[in-house]
Amino acid sequence: MEAGRREQRWATVTVLLVVAVLGGLTVLSRTDTRASLAFIVTDVVATLLACALVPVLVRWPVPGALGMAVLAAFSPAATPAATIAVLRVASQRPLSVAVWVGLASTVAHAIQGIVRPIPGLPYGWLLVIDVAVHLALVAWGALIRLREAARVEREQRAEEEQAERVAAARRHERATIAREMHDVLGHRLSLVAASAGALEYRPDASAEQVARAASVVRAGAHQALEELREVIGVLRADDLLSGDGPPQPTLADLPSLVGESREAGVTVELDNRVTDVPDTLGRTAYRIVQEGLTNARKHAAGEAVAVVVAGGPGEALRVEVRNRVPHPRASSDGRGTGLVGLGERAASVGGRLEHGVTSDGDFRVIAELPWPA
Repeated sequence: MEAGRREQRWATVTVLLVVAVLGGLTVLSRTDTRASLAFIVTDVVATLLACALVPVLVRWPVPGALGMAVLAAFSPAATPAATIAVLRVASQRPLSVAVWVGLASTVAHAIQGIVRPIPGLPYGWLLVIDVAVHLALVAWGALIRLREAARVEREQRAEEEQAERVAAARRHERATIAREMHDVLGHRLSLVAASAGALEYRPDASAEQVARAASVVRAGAHQALEELREVIGVLRADDLLSGDGPPQPTLADLPSLVGESREAGVTVELDNRVTDVPDTLGRTAYRIVQEGLTNARKHAAGEAVAVVVAGGPGEALRVEVRNRVPHPRASSDGRGTGLVGLGERAASVGGRLEHGVTSDGDFRVIAELPWPA
């Protein structure tokens, strides 16, 4: 709003200076001829009135232009003001309005040619020049208006494209967070379920075993709530693209992940043959192992799980999670959203992931992830 007022003030001052200078020069040029005193007074008054109409022209172009056209009908000193007025209307109003204002100014100057004829210029030629000049003014103003409209459209399109890029990035970030929530909470809750199941189906368990299982349930539920709170906090944040958030796990955190499963009563054999894995690659491998352990607890409770991580720079990082399948038919029950998400994770780093039941009766998840040299 303040910028609009400032622009309007500058336009008023600029047009006022131009009208005053050109009108004054016209009056001075008339004093060099043998014009009557009445004409000179008329020119001075017309110049002053034209200056007074400048604020009207800036704020309401059409009434201001018509007023200046009336002045131009009686005094050449108002011609510069009327010319500027036609150009301003043509650059700010529709073409139909500009044509009518241009026609009014043309008629006014035709009247001026009768009231104040120009020595040596036939009236017919004056009309030709009058029409040609006003056609040029209307066309020039229309071109300015079209170029301004095109500029505004380009700016709006650029803003819309930028907004769409930001929205797409936000959607991507939300999808990534949702996938993280699935992986993390699925892992935590499966630990809680496994420990709670041990309490339910082992009534003969010792007090120490019951206390250990209850401790796992309590710690798992607490961690699940904390992680859920962190995820919801990020989802509610206005700026998802800032990169702020809890630290993400890497392959160095794999022993802790395996330890949590072992505390829940799952037999896990870890064979990790790599070190110094890039963070993005290590995080992807960590999530693959995490989802594999979660699936094993859900669909193969009581079965041992083997985890192998191998590879090297310049080759590939190979991650394999294998466990026995107690009920082969259960492997095709349609519950595979987590594995689909793992496939997307592997693809995001240029790798591939396969899963299925082997000829030995094991369910295997295996991923090969590119490891730059």
